[in-house]
Amino acid sequence: MLKLKIRIFKNNDNKPDTTMTVPLGIVKVASKLVPRKAVKVLDDLGIDLNQIIEISKSEEVMGTLAEIEEHKKHRKIIISIE
Repeated sequence: MLKLKIRIFKNNDNKPDTTMTVPLGIVKVASKLVPRKAVKVLDDLGIDLNQIIEISKSEEVMGTLAEIEEHKKHRKIIISIE
C-alpha cells in the first residue's frame, strides 16, 4: 500500500526528528490527524497540505515530491509517496 510521508530532519541528522506517514487510501480523511508541528512547518514554507493530498491521488506520482533545505534553520523537509 502506498503512503504519503513527510519527514523533518534537524541539524543535518540522518534520522528524522518528526515523521508523518499516512496510507494514501485514507489520506483525505487522515489529513485532519496530521501533527500540528508538521502542518506549521509546511505552512511556514508556503506549502499547502491540501495540494499535497490532491497530488498524491494520482497513481502516476511516486517517490520524492519535494525536498526543502532551510540552511539558516538547519532543517530539511522531505515529502514523498512510497
